[in-house]
Amino acid sequence: MVAESSGVVVGVDTHKHTHTAAAVSSTGAVIDHLTVSADRRGYRRLIDFAERHGVAEWAIEGTGSFGAGLTTALLENGHKVVEVDRPERPARRAGAKSDEIDAVRAARQALAGIGVSEPRCRGDREAIRVLLTTRAQAIEFRTRAIAALHAMVTSAPESIRDRLRTMSLGELLHACAAMRGSSRQSSEEFATTTSLRATARRALACEAEAAELAEQIALLVRRVAPQLLEQTGVGPVVAAQLIISWSHPGRVRSEAAFAKLAGVAPIEASSGTVTRHRLSRLGDRQLNRALHTIVLVRMRQDPRTQQYAARRLSEGKSVREVKRCLKRYVARQLFRELEATATPLDRT
Repeated sequence: MVAESSGVVVGVDTHKHTHTAAAVSSTGAVIDHLTVSADRRGYRRLIDFAERHGVAEWAIEGTGSFGAGLTTALLENGHKVVEVDRPERPARRAGAKSDEIDAVRAARQALAGIGVSEPRCRGDREAIRVLLTTRAQAIEFRTRAIAALHAMVTSAPESIRDRLRTMSLGELLHACAAMRGSSRQSSEEFATTTSLRATARRALACEAEAAELAEQIALLVRRVAPQLLEQTGVGPVVAAQLIISWSHPGRVRSEAAFAKLAGVAPIEASSGTVTRHRLSRLGDRQLNRALHTIVLVRMRQDPRTQQYAARRLSEGKSVREVKRCLKRYVARQLFRELEATATPLDRT
């Protein structure tokens, strides 16, 4: 529970341009409010506001987005910060809604110990997150460009389509990227050639960008958690997602909590004479995707995983249920690996 020593917590409702804080006593009584600009001067005012009330403990909504700057400033000044989930709000028909009310709710939620967690660290972890997000965007743009290229080839004039439609993807991209228009072409042929060239070059540029970002991600992963890369099915991109979601030692209280975060904690879904479990659809879906990738690789390449899958299938489990079990085991193994061997990351 937050603020056991001081008895007071400051809840902050964060926005792009302003932050609204509310100092709340351990009984839930509101002591004071303050709204400041979301910049260094505003952070300094909030710190002075907290020190005036004898507070060194904060409950902030959105520590990784609008509240990232404030969170960093507070941690640098030795304050204790917890992140709260989006504060529960009354139904709209119930009436009141303001930044001050949201700040008070954040503080009271933290005092109650509901939906509270440590902020994710910055430093290398934030560097990996930014690179991984940018790489995902490059991959998405490349996929869209390739889909558009195939669509244009399908509907292109016969003089263009005839020599492109049988090419492999790599051949198609390079052939289209090297195309040149000609004055002998009709307006449709010239426009199609120009569009194919631009689209292919965009796809190739995104491909090169993704590869460059992947190299930078690999360097950071090897510095933070090189042991992860020794695990079957764990490459630099998958390892990067594991590090991002896990963040730092002690943030996730147990391997069961990590499994729940990943959406691989089994949920009972029994009915009548059928007793079974299913996977949660909640949690960090990108972390879930990383675990799914690991399981697919191990089911193809790892003899122990193949033996386990064969045994469970012989017991009447479906392939989906076997994957569910494997994802839970992988979550346990990798959480323990991260907690035991990962380099401690900078919280600020």
